Amino acid sequence: MDERRGSGGDDASTSTATAAPGMSPGDTGVTGSDGVGDHADPRDEMDTLRAERDALIDQLQRERADFANFRRRVDGERAMARQLASRDILIRILPVMDDFDRALAAVPADQPETGWISGTRMVGKKLASVLESAGVTPVPTLGERFDPALHEAVATEPGTAGDHVVEVYQGGYRLAGTLLRPAMVKTGDAPGGGGDEDAPGDDSFQA
Repeated sequence: MDERRGSGGDDASTSTATAAPGMSPGDTGVTGSDGVGDHADPRDEMDTLRAERDALIDQLQRERADFANFRRRVDGERAMARQLASRDILIRILPVMDDFDRALAAVPADQPETGWISGTRMVGKKLASVLESAGVTPVPTLGERFDPALHEAVATEPGTAGDHVVEVYQGGYRLAGTLLRPAMVKTGDAPGGGGDEDAPGDDSFQA
C-alpha cells in the first residue's frame, strides 16, 4: 500500500511541472519583477525624433544661408569683372573724345557751318551719347573750386590763390561715381561770373 501512494504522488508532481501549451519549459510567464514587459516610453521616442528633426532643419537653414552668401559673392565678383572690362575700354575711347573736342574748338568763330564741321559735330555727339549710356559723366571743371581728387593742376596764374579752375586743357571723366581720368586744368582766382557753358571741360559733353 505504501508503494502505490508514493507512485501517485510522483505523478502529481510531474503533472504540475509540465509546461503550459505555447510556453517553453521553465517559462513561468513572468517577464519582469513587476510583471510588465520591458518597452521604451513612447514619449522618449517622440522627443528623440523631434530633436533629430530640429537638427536637420537647422542644418538645412545654415546650408541655404551659405549658398545665398556664395551666390551674392559670385554675382559681386562678376559685376566687378564686367565693370573693370568696361572701364578699360572706356579709358581707351576717351582720347577719341578729346580729339573731337579739340577739332571743334579749333574751328574759327567766323567759320561758316560747312558739311564737314556739322558732320564732325554729329559724330562727336553720337560718341558722347554712347559714353553717357555707359555711365560716363564729365568732371565739373571750369569755374569750379579746385579739387585734387578730380583735377590735376598743370599751371597756375601768377599772383592768384589758385583755388579755382580757370582753364581746361583736358577734360576729366567719371564712371558710376569713380574717377576714370582727372581733368588737366589751370588754376587761378574765382571767376567774377559763371564760366562759359560751351567751353570744353565743363560738366557736360561738348562734341
